[in-house]
Amino acid sequence: MLTTTAKVQIVLDVLQRLYPNPSVPLKRRDPYTHLIAVLLSAQCTDARVNQVTPALFARADRPERMIELDVEEIEQIIRPCGLAPRKSKAIWELSQILLAEHGGQVPPDLAALERLPGVGHKTAQVVLAQNFGVPTFPVDTHIHRLIYRWGLSNGKNVEQTERDCKRLFPQERWNDLHLQIIYFGREHCPARGHQPAECLLCSRIGRRSLFK
Repeated sequence: MLTTTAKVQIVLDVLQRLYPNPSVPLKRRDPYTHLIAVLLSAQCTDARVNQVTPALFARADRPERMIELDVEEIEQIIRPCGLAPRKSKAIWELSQILLAEHGGQVPPDLAALERLPGVGHKTAQVVLAQNFGVPTFPVDTHIHRLIYRWGLSNGKNVEQTERDCKRLFPQERWNDLHLQIIYFGREHCPARGHQPAECLLCSRIGRRSLFK
């Protein structure tokens, strides 16, 4: 039976071989446009967000331009992303706060980001990691699922999974690993139709319950 340390090394080796230079999936120009894109990605695919944001950023790609739009205008543009009433209000309000409290800039600070409307813990960490190089380990439902399948966390909740990931994996790999695990899940370890015996990682380190 493999030790946890051995499992971690297998994950690191396989993911680095498959995705040596993982790219950020959401199109953005700067921290502000990335913040908006990540906010829009809640319960929406990255592909759909990337289809919608060009039209939004053509109208407003800075907070001072965003607050010149009506919330209803923002809502109409982002409607394909889902949850448009809530997201449009959050985008307008956070743009106003950035101007009033942060000089129109996205602050490289977790607590400050989490205080912005519509910005949760995961979104804040993604923005910090992918714009400012701050080591974080954002855990979404997909990462949560894979880490559980690999027997590296008990699957209790995403908060516990994040703590386990930060404890098990070297900090210098956190930011890349977040993306690598997401890409691996999409291509090799999906939520539905998963064949653990054929999966490059589950076949080697998957918990026994996957094979019952």
